[in-house]
Amino acid sequence: MKLAYYPGCSGQGTSAEYERSTRAVCRALEIGLKEISDWSCCGSTPAHACDHVLSSALSARNLALAAAEGAERVGTPCPSCLANLKTAKYRMQDEAFRDKVNALLDNPCPEELPETVSILQVLVEDYGTGAIAEKVKKPLEGIKVACYYGCLMSRPADIMQFDDAENPMAMDNIMTALGAEVVPFPLKTECCGAAMGIPRRDITARLTGRILERAQAFGADAVVVACPLCHMNLDLRQRQAVGGSMKMPVLYFTQLMGLALGLPHQELGFEKLCVSPDELLRKIDAAQAAKAAAAKADEATEEAKA
Repeated sequence: MKLAYYPGCSGQGTSAEYERSTRAVCRALEIGLKEISDWSCCGSTPAHACDHVLSSALSARNLALAAAEGAERVGTPCPSCLANLKTAKYRMQDEAFRDKVNALLDNPCPEELPETVSILQVLVEDYGTGAIAEKVKKPLEGIKVACYYGCLMSRPADIMQFDDAENPMAMDNIMTALGAEVVPFPLKTECCGAAMGIPRRDITARLTGRILERAQAFGADAVVVACPLCHMNLDLRQRQAVGGSMKMPVLYFTQLMGLALGLPHQELGFEKLCVSPDELLRKIDAAQAAKAAAAKADEATEEAKA
């Protein structure tokens, strides 16, 4: 399987571990990612907050580059990038809007632009959780996780066209395939505060604090995410949100996938996390050791009977 790949800006900096683990997992599953040549920022939150035409032009430029390389689909790990690229294509169905966008570009966009999908969607719908389960070398037994999707992964539904907007299950199903226990989490699509973490940290602290406290109340050992901004608010700003009493690891789903697939830790970026995942990793190792010991004891019992 091959896919045109749009990394997004955060993967080059604040969410380097997401980028690193995404590429590592795709390599392990033989999903080829061909990075779009000369890609540029999609505009993120500031562009569409200021000017919809400018925002769409920034995203359309990248889709046009992918189209020029023969791509029919573009994959990206970031929900914000996903939303911007998909929204640009959606809005440019209107000819008058498309003309305004093309007026800002050196090279006008073709009428047919590639579809954009999240890497999460590719893994669930194209590769399949059954196939993922077959690749597991180190099951994530012994841990409980809360899957947190945030606002954008499947919203607005008519544009994103992925999963259930109110009760998404893609990450839940992947974590189950990896051997983890997924706790019910009704706050899985609540807002974390997004970019308000810069001008109004008090708002972000209140929202993320609620998410983290509920995850803990439901028995989660870790929160699993697929969004760089959600990760920043829940991990980097965790102390501001809930104080120093809670140390809830917040991991990208690709990091746990890589772990279950038996990939080296250095390919998954665990050292980049603000809240250490060491205790979580020890739980997984302990469950593996207990399982191996039980199997050995059963084998010894059978030999004794023989």
